[in-house]
Amino acid sequence: MSSRSVRSLALAASVAAALIAPDAAHAAPVTACTALNLCYCINSDNRAAIDANIVRIRQMLADERGRGKSIGYLSIPLSPAGGGYFPINQEIAQQAKDNIERRFGAQSAWMLNPGAAGNLPAGASGADFMYMWTTVLEGPRGMGEDFDFFYFTGPKDFGRFFTLTGEGDFTKIEAYFDNRAATDPEFKKAIDQGKVTRFGFRNYYGLKASVSFSSGSHDEWNIARLLNERRRGATDFGIAAQLPVLFDGQAVNPGSYESPTASGDVGRCIN
Repeated sequence: MSSRSVRSLALAASVAAALIAPDAAHAAPVTACTALNLCYCINSDNRAAIDANIVRIRQMLADERGRGKSIGYLSIPLSPAGGGYFPINQEIAQQAKDNIERRFGAQSAWMLNPGAAGNLPAGASGADFMYMWTTVLEGPRGMGEDFDFFYFTGPKDFGRFFTLTGEGDFTKIEAYFDNRAATDPEFKKAIDQGKVTRFGFRNYYGLKASVSFSSGSHDEWNIARLLNERRRGATDFGIAAQLPVLFDGQAVNPGSYESPTASGDVGRCIN
C-alpha cells in the first residue's frame, strides 16, 4: 500500500471518529437503585453531581436538626407539564415553605423545598432528580430518619398564591395571567413560543395544581408509604413511629398511609 493510500485511510478514519465522537461522549443511561429498591434510569454523567448534592442536603438537614427543628419534606410539582409555568411553581413552592414554617413556627420547623435545594446540571431528567430525592428521603439507614413529616401540596396551597376564594377563581387566574404577561418579559416570551397558553394556564392552576398530577410527587408518595411500611414492621419503630403525612394542610386518614399510587419516574433502563 502506498504512503498516499495510508494517509487517505488515516484521514478517513479521523473523519469517522470525529463524526462518532459527539454521540460517544454522552454516557449511556444506567439503572440506579436505592435502599427501598426503587430504581431509576439516570444519566451516569450526572452521578457525581447527584452524590455531591446528597451529601450537601444531608448536611443541611443535620444543621437544622442541630437547631432543634422538626424537619419536613415539601412535595410540590415544579414541572410545567399539564399547563403550568416553572418559575411560578418555584415561587409557589417558596410561599408554601414559608407558610408551613409559619404555621408550626419558624424557630421550631424547617421545610426542605426541592425547588431551591436540588441543583443538578442543565438537562438532568426527572429520573436523575428522583433518584437523588429518594436517596435523601430514605436517609442513611433507609428508614427516613432525617425527616419528621411529609407535606404534599394541594389546591389550597396553590390557591393562596392566586388569592382564590372559591368565587370567580378562573377569572382571577386569567387576570393574573394577563397581568404577568404584561409585566414579565420572560413569561410573555414563553407565551409567544407556545410554551404556555391562557386556556391551559387557567385550567392547570384552577383544576390540576396539586401533587395529584405530578410524576415526581407520585413517586414521593410511594416513598413515604414504603418508609412507613418499613417503620411499622420494625421493632424499634412501629405504628406510633410512622412519619406523619399531610396533604393540602390536613393529616391524611390512616388507610392512606398504606395506599400506593401510580409510579412516575420509577423504572429501570430498557436495553
